Amino acid sequence: MCGIVGAVAQRDVVDILVEGLRRLEYRGYDSAGVAVVNGSGELQRLRRLGKVKELSDAVKAQPTPGGTGIAHTRWATHGEPSERNAHPHVSKEHIAVVHNGIIENHAPLRTQLQNEGYVFTSDTDTEVIAHLVQKELKQANDLLTAVQKTVKQLHGAYGTVLMDKNDSSRLVVARSGSPLVIGLGIGENFIASDQLALLPVTRRFIFLEEGDVAEITRTSIKIFDKDGKAVERQIHESTASYDAGDKGQYRHFMLKEIYEQPNAVLNTLEGRLSNDSVMDETFGNGAAELFKKVKHIQIVACGTSYHSAMVARYWLETFSGISCNVEIASEFRYRKSFVQPNSMVVTISQSGETADTLAALRLAKELGYLGSLSICNVAGSSLVRESDLAFMTRAGAEIGVASTKAFTTQLVGLAMLVLAIGKYNGLSAADQKEMVAALKNLPAKLEESLTLASQIEALAEEFADKHHALFLGRGDQYPIAMEGALKLKEISYIHAEAYAAGELKHGPLALIDAHMPIIVVAPNNDLLEKLKSNVEEVRARGGILYVFADVDAHFKSDATMRVINVPHIHPWLAPILYTIPLQLLSYYVAIIKGTDVDQPRNLAKSVTVE
Repeated sequence: MCGIVGAVAQRDVVDILVEGLRRLEYRGYDSAGVAVVNGSGELQRLRRLGKVKELSDAVKAQPTPGGTGIAHTRWATHGEPSERNAHPHVSKEHIAVVHNGIIENHAPLRTQLQNEGYVFTSDTDTEVIAHLVQKELKQANDLLTAVQKTVKQLHGAYGTVLMDKNDSSRLVVARSGSPLVIGLGIGENFIASDQLALLPVTRRFIFLEEGDVAEITRTSIKIFDKDGKAVERQIHESTASYDAGDKGQYRHFMLKEIYEQPNAVLNTLEGRLSNDSVMDETFGNGAAELFKKVKHIQIVACGTSYHSAMVARYWLETFSGISCNVEIASEFRYRKSFVQPNSMVVTISQSGETADTLAALRLAKELGYLGSLSICNVAGSSLVRESDLAFMTRAGAEIGVASTKAFTTQLVGLAMLVLAIGKYNGLSAADQKEMVAALKNLPAKLEESLTLASQIEALAEEFADKHHALFLGRGDQYPIAMEGALKLKEISYIHAEAYAAGELKHGPLALIDAHMPIIVVAPNNDLLEKLKSNVEEVRARGGILYVFADVDAHFKSDATMRVINVPHIHPWLAPILYTIPLQLLSYYVAIIKGTDVDQPRNLAKSVTVE
């Protein structure tokens, strides 16, 4: 979601801050701003509505040199997108703050501060932080102490960085529910909401833990836990790479990332398969001992990750012989739940910082699960660090807001989990060997599916005047239909729904007419004949069908049905393969609609607030 970058250095840091924001553009935002303490000790602030380029142009037109500064990209929660609501926010012309998250008790705090004479110039919840710190600073006479006293008054989620122009030698940061990482330099130090922002200036990072408050100067880092006790946090050397500035031959990052999927899946599999099984160590130390005990799995996730979890439920119960529940993380958090005996909780998140999923993991620990496993793409994320076991998907940086390769690599990770647990629950050696062979062949099959792009691009032209669409699938393809519908609505703004095809007679048939495209995923599996009957129900009511079908499924194009033949694949991996044509369809429809493919309106890449 929002992006934070900060720096304390001897050199001018404005270019570092703006470049850091540019590297966080993929997260989604509506405005950007920067504040620095200049050589004269004055606080200079620039804010712009729109893209980071607008801010960059403003900085070039109005140079703002300084060695201490903070910057931010905002995704609106309180107050409309506007320059006045953009961060940084300032109190009494000397305290500046940037903030990710939501302060839930901002309204009473605002009233209290207004009664004490503080004037608010924005509609944001963030501004209360600046004024509270300014108020506490009058008593504490020390920015660190003022921030520590302030955060005790805040309810909600925050990753926040504060700067005082009267003492520009330091930044003070606080983390509760929203990630922050310190970047270590030589004679300079940095802070960001994502290490990717700081890769040009450092490879050494400290990830702040929940409740931490830290003071950062050019030469020192002091970290205090939620109880105010000085603590040491581990330094991590990053090997992450980032090529956000280079789309290569592709028009958009999303298209680039669609085409990266065969290689991404190859990376996910590399070094984790023997000839006939998945190595338990893939999931971390102690995985085998935990998997032997597990008889039930509870998966929690959000959005696209929730769809991968739904596929995994079919797989786990079919092949591993254990029961599985899947729940949206925000729902899991706010209901009373029953923990099945010998249960493991699995959390799935691309960023590892999804607020609801992270909170669900913490709740699960309190509820008494046997253990926890995260499936994630970011090694240093909160979800990975707080889980007992972790599977890294190795998808690489995903810049497009609409998830593509993160989703397919999640599915591959879940497929490997099915094999790892299945061998302790009756999955035969012969079946394991066959399924491992299919996994090894998956990258080649994905590569083959990409050759359908030109056909799908031509097909997409028929969606130019459409405003609604229906996606159908059966069994483990139903979640893929849901994912296809999500992709279409995310980037083309066409209203799309997904249904289990067997549910057509229970309501959706009322929507069928020649103006409602029906997209069907049809692998050659044991539900194919049932699916064909559902297709005929649509045809009988004048619907126009777009069928992505196995080459051996014997669908034929005619006046009411367009068929795209998809390469044959082992049935259990069909959900992964059929994802790619639906991604391509949504992409090409969005191109026709003229939308912002990589940064669709109102959406953020990493949702770090409820």
